[in-house]
Amino acid sequence: MKMPAKRIIAALDINRGRVVKGVRFKNLRDAGDPVELALKYEQEGVDEIVFLDITASYERRSIILDLVKKVAENLHVPFTVGGGIKTPEEIVEIVKAGADKVFINTVAVENPDIVTKVASILGSANLVVAIDAAWNGSFWEVFTHGGRHATGKDAVKWAKEVEVLGAGEILLTSMDTDGTKDGYDLELTEAVVRKVNIPVIASGGAGNPEHFYQVFLVGAEAALAASIFHYGEYSIREVKEYLLRRNVDVRMDF
Repeated sequence: MKMPAKRIIAALDINRGRVVKGVRFKNLRDAGDPVELALKYEQEGVDEIVFLDITASYERRSIILDLVKKVAENLHVPFTVGGGIKTPEEIVEIVKAGADKVFINTVAVENPDIVTKVASILGSANLVVAIDAAWNGSFWEVFTHGGRHATGKDAVKWAKEVEVLGAGEILLTSMDTDGTKDGYDLELTEAVVRKVNIPVIASGGAGNPEHFYQVFLVGAEAALAASIFHYGEYSIREVKEYLLRRNVDVRMDF
C-alpha cells in the first residue's frame, strides 16, 4: 500500500488580526496579513494551513470568527483553526465559519472528555490535539495557555492518551526549538511517533529544507513551519523540491 505523501504546513500565528512570529513563544514580530499570506502559501504549493489565535487562551477570549471566515473564503487547501477553544459549540461555529479541521490544546488538558465529545461530533479525522512541550530535565512536559503554564504532564504519555480519547492527529510543538531555526526536536518527535498510531505534525525549529528531511526520517507525517516562510528565507516550493531530490514523496501538483 502506498504511503501518503508527506505534508508541508504553514502556520499563521495570529495576534490582534495580524500574523506574528516569536522565538520560544516570546518576542513576537509582525509577519503580515493572514489572508495575503495564506493565499501566497497556497500558490507556492502548501498542503495545509494552520491558523492559531495565540493569545486567545491566555486572554480567555474566543477566536476571531470573522477572520476565520475571511481566510477560509479565499483558500482551497485544508485549513485548521485553534486557540482559546473551550466548548464543543465553539468548535461547531469554527467549522461553520469554514475551517476544515479544528485543534484544541489547553481545554483538552483541563477537560480530557472534550476530546471524545468533539471527535463524536466532527469525526476523529477533523480533530487535532496540539501539544506544546519542553524538556524539564526529566521528561518532556506539557504546557498550556500559549506556553505559559506548566502542567506536570508527560507529553509522550499525554499523546497516547489523546489518541485513545479520539484525536485523529497530533500537532507537536517543541518549545525548546520553536522559532530558533536550529531544526525540529527530533528526539521528542520520534518519542511521540513511536508511542502513537495517528499522524504526528512536527512543529518548532525549521530553519532550512534539511530540517524537514530530518524530521520526516524520524516518522513525522507532516512538518509545520512559520518563520522561514514568513520572512522569505525559503519558499514552500524550494522545500518540496529539496525533499524530492532526497526521495521524499511530496505533492507537486500546483
